[in-house]
Amino acid sequence: MIKQKFCLALDLKEDETLIREYKKLHENVWPEIIDSIKNSGITVLDIYCTGNRLFMIIEADAGFTFEKKSAMDENNAKVQEWETLMWKFQQALPWAKPNEKWILMDKIFEIPQ
Repeated sequence: MIKQKFCLALDLKEDETLIREYKKLHENVWPEIIDSIKNSGITVLDIYCTGNRLFMIIEADAGFTFEKKSAMDENNAKVQEWETLMWKFQQALPWAKPNEKWILMDKIFEIPQ
């Protein structure tokens, strides 16, 4: 099976209390959010944090697209509620477009085989 891998970045607001609360919420992500992730074709989704910078690594099946995921999310009230809550903690990267959160990163290096 063909897998896709994506890496994305986003910043949290520079506030230790908010960062702790954000991490705490991610210890018990709502089941509807987990279901929406899996139903989109994502098989692995990891988020890492250093300071206020977040990195998300996604592995997905061949049929996954961000456009499909976005369309699914727009029609899911629970996902919209989660995303609204997350904006309390998150801030867009300086080069993000309006209303753009997670920014897809470009791969610049891979160990040669």
